[in-house]
Amino acid sequence: MVSMENLASLFGIPHLVSWIGLTPLIGLVIVGFLPVRAGGRHVEAIRWVTLGVTLLTLGLAVGLWASFDHTAGGTQFVDRVEWRLPYGTHYAVGVDGISLLLVLLTAFLAPLCVLGSWRSIATNVKAFMMLILLVEGAVVGVFTALDAFLFFFCWEITMIPTYCMIALWGGPQRTQASIKFLLFSLTGGLLMLSGILALHHVGGTFDMLALMQVEYAPKVQFWIFLALFLGFAIKVPMLLVHGWLADAHGEAPTAGSVILSGLLLKMGAYGLIRFCLPMLPEASAAFAPLIQWLSVLAILYGGAMALAQHDFKRLIAYSSIAHMGFVTLGIFGLNTQSVQGAVLQMVNHGITTGALFLVAGMLYDRTHDRTINNYGGLQQVMPRFAVVLSIFTVASFGLPGTGNFIGEFLVLAGTVSHSYLMVLLVLAGIVLGAAYMLWMFQRMVLGPVTPYVSTLPDLTRREIACVIPLALAVFVIGLYPAFMLDLMHVSVTTLVQDFAQVQPLRIGAVFTAP
Repeated sequence: MVSMENLASLFGIPHLVSWIGLTPLIGLVIVGFLPVRAGGRHVEAIRWVTLGVTLLTLGLAVGLWASFDHTAGGTQFVDRVEWRLPYGTHYAVGVDGISLLLVLLTAFLAPLCVLGSWRSIATNVKAFMMLILLVEGAVVGVFTALDAFLFFFCWEITMIPTYCMIALWGGPQRTQASIKFLLFSLTGGLLMLSGILALHHVGGTFDMLALMQVEYAPKVQFWIFLALFLGFAIKVPMLLVHGWLADAHGEAPTAGSVILSGLLLKMGAYGLIRFCLPMLPEASAAFAPLIQWLSVLAILYGGAMALAQHDFKRLIAYSSIAHMGFVTLGIFGLNTQSVQGAVLQMVNHGITTGALFLVAGMLYDRTHDRTINNYGGLQQVMPRFAVVLSIFTVASFGLPGTGNFIGEFLVLAGTVSHSYLMVLLVLAGIVLGAAYMLWMFQRMVLGPVTPYVSTLPDLTRREIACVIPLALAVFVIGLYPAFMLDLMHVSVTTLVQDFAQVQPLRIGAVFTAP
């Protein structure tokens, strides 16, 4: 029987990982050469070709998952090509159990973004579809890069299509939202670049696996960690650097919101896992309590702000701050349970919040109104919509049987060893999460039918096909999380196994040492 790796080699690519990153970029070129003429036939062809490319990428990602040895440690399917560029930069990609899950998430969401934009994007369709393919290829590059400069390059590329989606296809306040997104992204990118250059200066290489073996002086480690952490924190985003999120989500088109919440936010958390923890363990251990408390505050703040919203897209955006608070809390729990819960929550949040933005976009396409109080009685007018929204509502606040419940439980289980007070405050945040999601559902779906929604059509077959995979994923992960936990177990264990013996960096000594 021919393995997926051998199948990939038949097409001239040594490793399947390269195929997954290159396929969207090849598709981008193909779509770029398709004609655009008057009449729907040509536009439909662009949509179908884009969908086909994203489905092909998904198939390759599934093949990678089927070929991955979850019992083996280290990075698999490594592909290296020497570019002979200055400073030792080279093309190097590969996956471990953590990055593989995020590659699968990327490939899973991309075709749904195409389907979700099938009718809502009616102008410059070719450009929009090319942007989806570009961001998919760049995000895969971030999650698979084994070279720090390649990581940064792909990271910055993701900013361009996302900015264009908001600025060109966004809502009434798109200019302000896109500029705010751009400024925050550039600031985070510059901070991250300074940290990467410092790593290269000390380690003499951009090879991420080699950089993990370098020992850094306390003062150097402190400043590198600070630069990298702030760069990644802006993308997460963590509390105090979250100012761009609500505006960007609120004004972005549906696919842009799904890409932001489902993929780009995960890049920040992935950067913390890939750079800060393995390369700067002493600094990570020293800053862990502060970051954990910031994460707890983010959970409470995000919940309180979501509860106060009257715009359903901004409500979902603020819920992302709370949900990503669970992720950073788990990452800096620095034990197997908490980090597994964090990675699982990254996937869960991408699925659940991406689904909520898709559903919100379907409703917005019908009314062009995001005000929650203008809706009511949707269960009588749009019963299929009401069922779909109810699934993702309960999934969002972690009802048992859904994926979020497993992720949150693991994060809490790993946090108990640090602080009971943290756990109690997080539980209060979960209650807030249930409150704002159920309150939104009650106002929009239940009660008497308002004249505003009385003539709205229910979900189409295309829209149902768009959300069914997400609903299935919610329950599959919730009822059988073992396949994901087994996939990442070795990688997570390897990542945190030494933290029990790590001596946290003494911050005071950084400023007193010669």
